[in-house]
Amino acid sequence: MTIFHSMNVSASALTAQRMRMDTISSNIANAETTRATIGADGEWLPYRRKSVVFEPRGSSFHSYLQQARGNSASPDKGVRVTEIREDDAPFRMEYNPNHPDADENGYVAMPNVDPLREMVDLMSATRSYEANVTAMNATKSILLKALEIGK
Repeated sequence: MTIFHSMNVSASALTAQRMRMDTISSNIANAETTRATIGADGEWLPYRRKSVVFEPRGSSFHSYLQQARGNSASPDKGVRVTEIREDDAPFRMEYNPNHPDADENGYVAMPNVDPLREMVDLMSATRSYEANVTAMNATKSILLKALEIGK
């Protein structure tokens, strides 16, 4: 374990939370987009909500085996983004017969994005980001104090 191990863990969390905030921002920006992708039948489909999936780093069998054998002096810890998953929730149907994407009954398929939910998720991601910045600053302060002891 190196002296920068905790900073590396915080840095990985900062990167992951930044990706989460970017994905949430994309969801909010596309909350009204009715023509995001083309389906298999050639029809336009609305935007689908996306979410980020995290996974701990260094939790594989190989990493534990290397650590047990003594080959890994600094195990890779922290968090990483494994995928950005699309939400399979049904689209929201909205009555608007004047919309160019309205069906024969006057309903428009709108994205499955709930702006209120996205704002709550964004606040959570922001708080997590701030907590990791605080942890990184505390680690930096501890390392600076340790260097002053050596004077």
